[in-house]
Amino acid sequence: MVFERLFKGRNTKHAAAALYDSVVQQARRPELYTLLGVPDTIDGRFDVLVLHVHLILRRLRGDGASMTGFAQALFDALFFDMDRTLRAMGVGDMSVGKRVKDMIRAYYGRAAAYDAALQVDDDALLLDALGRNVFAGAPGPDGGVGLARYVRRSVDAIAAHSSSDILAGGVRFPDLLPMGDGV
Repeated sequence: MVFERLFKGRNTKHAAAALYDSVVQQARRPELYTLLGVPDTIDGRFDVLVLHVHLILRRLRGDGASMTGFAQALFDALFFDMDRTLRAMGVGDMSVGKRVKDMIRAYYGRAAAYDAALQVDDDALLLDALGRNVFAGAPGPDGGVGLARYVRRSVDAIAAHSSSDILAGGVRFPDLLPMGDGV
């Protein structure tokens, strides 16, 4: 029992890191950039990663307090990666902390916009949120409609996963290939 409490945090952190790695793989899928028009830039990649992580965190909120620790570990994995990435890009130690704080603020702003947009059935808010954030004010070739459809399908796909699936890193996102009615 004592050892379980000692290692519980480590197991949570490890499970969250494994899930984060699978989210990164999804956010790096070329189809997001080639088919859905996400800008293949540092900002575009950050925004699509934030979007995917947020969709999972949003789902975990639905499980209440039982998933709070895991959700925090996933959030921490995202920003630990951002810290490491900034350092690898040569950003000086003195400014990394400030930049990560700016990224965290950006995350919360985006999360609020996505939550508001996903609470309604009208895609106008979602298209607006994606347009401002992922597309930096200049939506992709289809006005962001493909990405909005993908986001809605992702919400449904993530909702279908049990908590144990998510803890095991078993989140499956929808296919990115075009379907009969578009993406």
